[in-house]
Amino acid sequence: MTDRDPRTVLRRRPGLRRDAACAPTPGRSPGRAPVPRRVRGYALAAVAALALAGTAWIAVTGLLARTELLTAQRDLDTLRRSMAAAPAPGTAAGQRSAVRSAAAHAARAHRLTTGPAWYAAARLPFLGDPLRTVRGAAAAADRLSAAVLSPLLRALPAPDGGDGVSGALTSLRAHAPDIVRAADVASRVQADVRGLPRSTWLPAADRARTVLARQTDRLAPALTDASVAARLLPSLLGEQGERRYFLAFQNTAEARGTGGVAGAFAVLRADHGQVSFERFGNNTEMAAAKADVDLGAEFADRYAGSDPTRVWANSNLSPHFPYAARIWAAAWRDHTGERVDGAIALDPATLGRFLRVTGPAHLADGTELTAGNVLDLTERASYARYDDITRRKAFFVDTARAVAGPLLAAYDDPRRLPALLVAVHEAQRDGRLKLWSAHPSEQRLLETRPYAGTLPDTPGPFAGLVVNNAAGSKLDYYLDRSLVWEANGCADGGRAVTATVTLTNRAPSAGLPGYVTLREDHPPHRTRPGDNRLLVSYYAGVGADLVGATLDGRPALLAPATERGHSVFTLDLELPAGARRTLVLHLREPHADGRPVLLRQPLVTPLRATVKPGGACGTRTSGTAEAPIG
Repeated sequence: MTDRDPRTVLRRRPGLRRDAACAPTPGRSPGRAPVPRRVRGYALAAVAALALAGTAWIAVTGLLARTELLTAQRDLDTLRRSMAAAPAPGTAAGQRSAVRSAAAHAARAHRLTTGPAWYAAARLPFLGDPLRTVRGAAAAADRLSAAVLSPLLRALPAPDGGDGVSGALTSLRAHAPDIVRAADVASRVQADVRGLPRSTWLPAADRARTVLARQTDRLAPALTDASVAARLLPSLLGEQGERRYFLAFQNTAEARGTGGVAGAFAVLRADHGQVSFERFGNNTEMAAAKADVDLGAEFADRYAGSDPTRVWANSNLSPHFPYAARIWAAAWRDHTGERVDGAIALDPATLGRFLRVTGPAHLADGTELTAGNVLDLTERASYARYDDITRRKAFFVDTARAVAGPLLAAYDDPRRLPALLVAVHEAQRDGRLKLWSAHPSEQRLLETRPYAGTLPDTPGPFAGLVVNNAAGSKLDYYLDRSLVWEANGCADGGRAVTATVTLTNRAPSAGLPGYVTLREDHPPHRTRPGDNRLLVSYYAGVGADLVGATLDGRPALLAPATERGHSVFTLDLELPAGARRTLVLHLREPHADGRPVLLRQPLVTPLRATVKPGGACGTRTSGTAEAPIG
């Protein structure tokens, strides 16, 4: 046969052309047809449309969720104001309505931020961070409204009526498990909120997280306090039998470790929820009382020269409130032969919080005591008003008795009791109201909360500035304090810490009453009216060492001691009127990362504390947290 031109064959046999065109090409799976470009375009368009729809859905539902959350926030603000304000007709109904409304809006916000679109978008790296924050905020608001506020409101006594205190105690005992569960939920929500992204590309989400974190950081401890109170209050208020408590009014114009010198006092009686004051007195009556109580060798060594168990004015030099409470209880027994079931301490700032709830109180001479003036009257103006010491001490007792009347009336009024509980919580939160029980099982539970006023004895970062007035004056009304705590990295088996203490005496050099400026320490050097003297103690972490210290830039020698395991370094400091002095301590603490626990000493002007914790041992990160404490 004659050879033929292949091109001729292809022209004559078109089928071969189709076969060749369908032959597999390198890299393509045999038998798999190619996807037409038009189909690929449709698919990409569909994906883009879905993405666009998902984005639009998230944007729309996000805006709706934001509206719902803001509405829930307004409802909760209304609830908070109603609980802190004086009662009015319909208060209970309004509070229940506010909780129901907040819960409904929070639930809608939660539903709006759930579903496949939100779930998938929130998991995207970087881009999904604000969406995760919004979802977390909505879920937290939903849980707080439904599982925390609702059972808590049911447990509170009805402000529009009810069975009085006995009914409130019955309700509290019945709802104690609910309050404990609510506290547990609040703590878990607080942890979840802290786990949300702190900084994203959307500032609005970051602000929402910050606000929510601030709220949960206030709410969780408050609910834990409430859960402890729910378990203890019935017995503390004499549900199982009569109770008596020694109540000390601390004058913070003369600083002591727990706040101020114990001046006026009262004996509080509680019997099946009914509360009354049996008697009032002042520190002159207690001057000869001795406390037969053993507080351990460490306490005896630390305060050997001051004799707190024999000198009433020195009974609360230690910041550990149970020490002072045990001394007061023992001294009262020595003075009267009577036992007390516990001790309570409060100050004029706490009386001001109570008067905010009860309204003004009046003295026999017509003086009006209000939330705005009771601190100034008791700790400044009274010293100029009364030259006679006996009359002035009687004024303090009269003040306590005058406030007690409206306070008991508010306690017996179910309409005002919730606001009074809020005032009590605020006072104990700031360390201005403390409680000790002589019953060991109660005291063990109390010591888990700040209102026990305990100096913790556990290891870890710690910082505390405690001043005790060593002049016998009342000049601490004019005292400003600041503390800067800074971690400086780790070396030689410990962490280097610098603590900077600044003390300012704002007392004028002239014009103050002699009793305010009187120096009972009789200094051998010359002083002017308004000059103060303080024992300044810095409480460091357990096992900390002092490397060196300076006062106003010059080397200073501090006296070392130990209290409840803490290393304590004390300086006897002369603080002239108008002067500012700076004490810097360089310490080495055992390895302990993180922020320190801050010891709060409540005086007239709160301590300004700045904490610069750095990072983990061996690293250093920037960051400053500043907050008033005490």
